[in-house]
Amino acid sequence: MAVRKSEAVWEGTLKEGGGTMKLASGLYEGPYTWSSRFEEGKGTNPEELIGAAHAGCFSMFLSSMLTQKGYRPVRIHTSAAVHLGAGPLINKIELVCTAQVPGIEDAEFQDLAAQAKAGCPVSKALAAVPEITLSAQLEK
Repeated sequence: MAVRKSEAVWEGTLKEGGGTMKLASGLYEGPYTWSSRFEEGKGTNPEELIGAAHAGCFSMFLSSMLTQKGYRPVRIHTSAAVHLGAGPLINKIELVCTAQVPGIEDAEFQDLAAQAKAGCPVSKALAAVPEITLSAQLEK
């Protein structure tokens, strides 16, 4: 299986310093600071990147499960809201998914979406998060 790499550099103190996070693929490199993580400052933060990874992993895993059941998903859109609370601690992740899957009944879709939430590798890696919710809806 593949090994994926990323890196981060931080320079300076926690509140006055700053850094960059970079994907080895070269497709993303961006700044992060105290302000971008704990306030609304410009730049990214680890939680935002975790959310993107979780949404992407869940969408791909659900697509795989649907395909294995004989469905041909047209589109799966997932957003992830990662809540950073006191500690600091990621205390909640909210996944919201809408999907176009011709021919599937809602009950089966809900079951497969719940299985994808539990089974995708990023969900498993985030098992220490106290609460991960899922809202899944079929589009017409």
